Amino acid sequence: MAGETMTAADYIKHHLQSLTSLSDVAQGQGLKNIADFSFINLDAIFFAVLLGVLGSFLLWRGAKKATAGVPGRFQAAVEILFEFVDNMCKSIIHNEQSRKAIAPLGLTLFVWIFLMNAMDMLPVDLLPWLWQNATGNHHALLRIVPTADLNTTLALAIGVLLICIYYNIKIKGVRGWIHELFSAPFGAKLAPANFLLNLVEFLSKTVSHGMRLFGNMYAGELVFLLIALLGGAWATSGSVEVLDPILFGFHILAGLAWAIFHILVITLQAFIFMALAFVYIGQAHDAH
Repeated sequence: MAGETMTAADYIKHHLQSLTSLSDVAQGQGLKNIADFSFINLDAIFFAVLLGVLGSFLLWRGAKKATAGVPGRFQAAVEILFEFVDNMCKSIIHNEQSRKAIAPLGLTLFVWIFLMNAMDMLPVDLLPWLWQNATGNHHALLRIVPTADLNTTLALAIGVLLICIYYNIKIKGVRGWIHELFSAPFGAKLAPANFLLNLVEFLSKTVSHGMRLFGNMYAGELVFLLIALLGGAWATSGSVEVLDPILFGFHILAGLAWAIFHILVITLQAFIFMALAFVYIGQAHDAH
């Protein structure tokens, strides 16, 4: 992007495209024969895995450093978060044996999604600029917010769906769950309608679960890009390179205000995803 004239539309489009191929990187480094993964968003996978490892390390460190005495700040924060998630899990899922696996799952989901959402707090051009300079290609793509990618959020939602199916079978048995699919909620006489309705329910819950997180994070990312454009006088010159002092001032104020508000958004979205996961898994324990 640097050193080139770019319209506002080009700027936004560039930032909303994912890295799906290493061929551009290879060209910048003078390399050839690099594999093309055009069907995979490599940046989303990279940052999701990296933040998953980071989140696991933080929770492991909190558990390892736990003491019976007066806890430090980090241990106290982890304990408060653990107790909050555990109490929520107890209020929704009443099977004690199931909670031994579901409560840690909810804690993992919350921390992982919060960290992925928090990538939106970094300056929108910082990591892409570093990536472009590292690869030597000013057209290299990089999206750093995994949850602003629909593939990531739907994958998480599908994971929750598979867990729901597992507990449906574990609690009710294969025959019991199949019977429920065909008999609830209108009785066995309307088996085809019941089966279709239950399939629609599973599908709609999964899609809405992933779309809710994606929509909020995608919108937040887009707002940050629009605020970034306030730093350039693109409205009159068609370029994001020429700075205008007034727009730059609005850029700083608007960016600060939205960043403060967005802290609440990224936390709330992680909490909602975790809470809905508890609700859906809890429904798998209920008989109709």
